[in-house]
Amino acid sequence: MSQTRTATATYTVVDIENVVRRVKADLAMIADSTGAWTAAEAANYAYDIEVLAKAGYLKWVDVTLLSNGVEVKAVRFDVDTDAGSLTSSRPGGVLWPKVSGAHLRIVLSYTDAYTSEAREATKGKLKIGWVPTYDDTSHASLMSAGGRGYASNAYGMQRKDWAA
Repeated sequence: MSQTRTATATYTVVDIENVVRRVKADLAMIADSTGAWTAAEAANYAYDIEVLAKAGYLKWVDVTLLSNGVEVKAVRFDVDTDAGSLTSSRPGGVLWPKVSGAHLRIVLSYTDAYTSEAREATKGKLKIGWVPTYDDTSHASLMSAGGRGYASNAYGMQRKDWAA
């Protein structure tokens, strides 16, 4: 005798809000410790991340600290819509340094559902005027520095960190 069972991962808008709240806390800490963004800038990025995540358009978010154009630290938040096995951590970790010539770069990647029609429909809901970029976000010049997970039911974001 054999049995087959199928499990379906589910999450709600509240689950997305819970996860994005942790990402928002990370962005606020990064902004504060580096001095490269204001608290309002970090909040605007987090707002757009939440709008895109709730619509199912967000694939990942990458934030990089550059010092005079050279990568110093980076973090990527990969969206996981089947995060049942992901353990949720608290936001934070090691504070990012204040560096000369500091610049924080944020790059978003979108799901295939973010069509040109979806972009047009979403444009008025976003606070940032996002533009295409071809910046390298592989962080090849940095070393992996761990990470953590943020999850609520089946929705999560896996955070990966890099440092010089």
